[in-house]
Amino acid sequence: MAEIRGINRTNDYAFKRIFGSEEGKEALLSFLNAVLQLPSGRELTGVELLDREIDPKHLLDRGARLDVLARTGEGVLINIEVQVANQYNIDKRTMYYWAGLYHGQLTSGQQFADLRKTVTINILSFNWFRYDNRYHRTFHVRDDQSGDLLNDDLEIHFLELEKIKKIKRRPVNALEAWMMYLNNLEGEEMEGIAVENPGIRKALTIEQAFWQNKKERRIYELREKALRDEISALAGARAEGEAKGRQEAICKYLDARFGDDSRGLQERVRQIGRLEALDKIINKIYTAGSLEDAQAIVDGGRQVPGTY
Repeated sequence: MAEIRGINRTNDYAFKRIFGSEEGKEALLSFLNAVLQLPSGRELTGVELLDREIDPKHLLDRGARLDVLARTGEGVLINIEVQVANQYNIDKRTMYYWAGLYHGQLTSGQQFADLRKTVTINILSFNWFRYDNRYHRTFHVRDDQSGDLLNDDLEIHFLELEKIKKIKRRPVNALEAWMMYLNNLEGEEMEGIAVENPGIRKALTIEQAFWQNKKERRIYELREKALRDEISALAGARAEGEAKGRQEAICKYLDARFGDDSRGLQERVRQIGRLEALDKIINKIYTAGSLEDAQAIVDGGRQVPGTY
């Protein structure tokens, strides 16, 4: 099999192309069975793909969603989402989207008994559960004391790709194999895993066809750009929030130490946007014995290259 280098398998368009097409059903079923770990004899053998396409003009929108939605023969809904950028709200986003899918099953005249189990699988390129080394976590609704299920209609999985990178050995099960695949493993290691996993072999075959199609590669590149923009915007928002926090800390100290005489200096501090400069100031401002000393510390911080 020809080797493909450089493709980002967590690119949402590439992911949907591999797992969300009729051609990719073998790969999708293999992945789902690896995640859901159903009892022997009850593995999924077929699913119906439900349309989650978006208008091409929205491909550059950071909020565009190209997830995979499928329904089993028993009516169970399974939603797979890839989250590359940590927006610090994955728990609430997950519940919101899960709830929308669950209640959206009912149409006029249907009964609550018609509601079917709804499963969400989140593939994360960042660590959400920071104090747990498990790369796969599953949630249900259970009684706090006995652990009894209220019912089985809610099932949410989190797969944290960063944690699988710590495993320096061959995968011991199908889920580890798929997570290594999604971590963009290449070369002989990937080929060795694919030999033992027909679903991954199929995914690699689809990758080849995808990569050779100029139109699809162009859409892939547009989605990569949208993702870079999203990550950049999130990083900028975090930096802005951190900068404001430091500004307020410095200004509160100046107000407490020098009162109204420091108002002008406080305004100058609020005009400093770079974290490096604010960190330099905050590390020294508490040593200021006079307002003149504080002004000198602020002026020194403002001289950090790139500061405004």
